Amino acid sequence: MQSIDSFATPTMWAGFIAFVLVMLALDLFVFGGRKVHKVSVKEAALWSLVWVSLALAFNAGLWWHLTDSVGPEMADRKALEFLTGYLIEKSLSVDNVFIFLLIFTAFHVPAEYQRRVLIYGVLGAIVLRAVMILAGAWVVQEFSWVLYIFGVFLVITGVRMLVMAEKTPDLEQNPVLKFARRHLRISDGDHGEKFTVMKDGVRYFTPLFLVLILIEVTDLVFAVDSIPAIFAITTDPFVVFTSNIFAIMGLRALYFLLADVADRFHLLKYGLALVLTFIGAKMLILPWYHVPVGASLAIVAVLIGASVVASLIAMREGVK
Repeated sequence: MQSIDSFATPTMWAGFIAFVLVMLALDLFVFGGRKVHKVSVKEAALWSLVWVSLALAFNAGLWWHLTDSVGPEMADRKALEFLTGYLIEKSLSVDNVFIFLLIFTAFHVPAEYQRRVLIYGVLGAIVLRAVMILAGAWVVQEFSWVLYIFGVFLVITGVRMLVMAEKTPDLEQNPVLKFARRHLRISDGDHGEKFTVMKDGVRYFTPLFLVLILIEVTDLVFAVDSIPAIFAITTDPFVVFTSNIFAIMGLRALYFLLADVADRFHLLKYGLALVLTFIGAKMLILPWYHVPVGASLAIVAVLIGASVVASLIAMREGVK
């Protein structure tokens, strides 16, 4: 089994968390996060580029720091682990985009209100994933055999995704939504970007709050898949955490970038399902063969790239 030992110092943890808080504050209070507006494709593309660039710059800085502190061999391995983990998390987050689009469409949420929901969704996702990653790292450290359970779970999830790829979830049958409607006072009508309103001295939750609940639950479901997946690449909590957070913080921009063209990548779900199946199998064969991180990166890239190309070809032939 891989070691749980991490190279990260408390200063590195504190520095990264401070960076995340600063970026969130800038997004919320400086770059228009509190203003109601429709995010354009240009704005989304710019922010996507910013987040990818920051992730790559962080990886380069990590490699440079480790080269000086622990040697080039460790630096190369950790940098490759981060890059592979980031690619996996970024790829799997695309599936979130499809579900987010389905939720916003079902609730008829105007484009100008979607940004605020996703901002709070990202905040919740960061806290949630931090807890899950730290808990997962502790479990792996104490019970290393749990990686095999992760492997079985990922294989089953991947196969299930392959079978269910063409089926559209029925949101009205979602148990969380049913529970919320049964136990919360839900107002009627459009209340802009408000999550709660007062009526006759009584506080009501708006339909937009139900959307926020579904967004958070969706990320929880996907986190259950994606976090075990990255533990197949590395058990270093710092690498798992940083690669996850970079992917999550770029999720909102990715959504607005792909929202209008999501139907063009309908075969991508098959690629994501194969990625999960491969990672699960990688975990299960670990006692007999350890798939190199570089090979894992190449296989994941090929599976995602092939599904994207196949989607575009299928779309073009369909148009013809």
